[in-house]
Amino acid sequence: MSQTQRKIMQVLEGKTISPPPLWLMRQAGRYLPEYRATRTKAGSFLDLCYTPEYAVEVTLQPIRRYSFDAAILFSDILVIPDGLKRNVRFTEGHGPEMDPIDADGILSLTTEGVIEHLKPVFETVGRLRRELPAETTLLGFCGAPWTVATYMIAGHGTPDQAPARLFAYRNPRQFMRLLDLLADISAEYLIHQIDAGADAVQIFDSWAGVLGENEFDMFAVKPVRRMIDRVKQARPKARVIAFAKGAGYMLKTYRQATGADAIGLDWSIPLSFAAELQKEGPVQGNLDPMRVVAGGDAMREGIDAILQALGHGPLIFNLGHGITPQADPEHVHALVEQVRSFSG
Repeated sequence: MSQTQRKIMQVLEGKTISPPPLWLMRQAGRYLPEYRATRTKAGSFLDLCYTPEYAVEVTLQPIRRYSFDAAILFSDILVIPDGLKRNVRFTEGHGPEMDPIDADGILSLTTEGVIEHLKPVFETVGRLRRELPAETTLLGFCGAPWTVATYMIAGHGTPDQAPARLFAYRNPRQFMRLLDLLADISAEYLIHQIDAGADAVQIFDSWAGVLGENEFDMFAVKPVRRMIDRVKQARPKARVIAFAKGAGYMLKTYRQATGADAIGLDWSIPLSFAAELQKEGPVQGNLDPMRVVAGGDAMREGIDAILQALGHGPLIFNLGHGITPQADPEHVHALVEQVRSFSG
């Protein structure tokens, strides 16, 4: 089966499919008992990401359960700073941590050896494409430069990313160098994923929502544009989904400004605004993950509202952010059944 016959690839070409294809961000994760079992076997979280046997297994688990229209590579956005030798580690209960970088550290950064370091990821992608059902789209991904930079500067996640914002104001030259370096190595990373078998890729800008208008343009839009230009110059048929969480009204020009084929929407985006964005091309989203935790009427009503507002245009049904560990797997079954019963 060719890429263009896979439902999500058809939507990324601008076609409307009814019912819309669906997948869920973090669909392989802690809400599934089989994931937790594999995670225990793997040892550390990075071992899970870098061991193809385990990464393939956890990527396939939600496909076996729910027959989603896409599988997304199991990995993490912080494998790039890990490849940059920033001593990334994941501590249970504390989230990701790494050695924070300063202005001098940025000037001495080199991308030498990063792609070699990430070879196990490409092996995982190749194995997945061979093992997935022919009709299932395989998505690769990476973090956007701004979001990855926030972790590199603070050394951990922070609620409002004040360390990165302050650093950018005080050290603009070094900060832009970091964003450019991350954009270039991340683009190479995506190209290698595509060459290994990914049908399309998603760029996650999880912290775009903390930026003001000018900073959004400088730190979120331009680096992602640089990435997408590089990817499409190397692989003209590549399809890219860009997800700028919390960007709100600034999504109005985000698709055109970045060159993305589809834009992901978080749950705070009004469906009337989402419908306007959909007139210009495919959208992805945007059910509140807490509705999946709640289940019942709350979930059904949320799904129905999205399908009624966006189901008559090019839509990839998804959540507005990742599924949470508290979600009941049976609620996900109900979600899949409801979306697939939609008749546009």
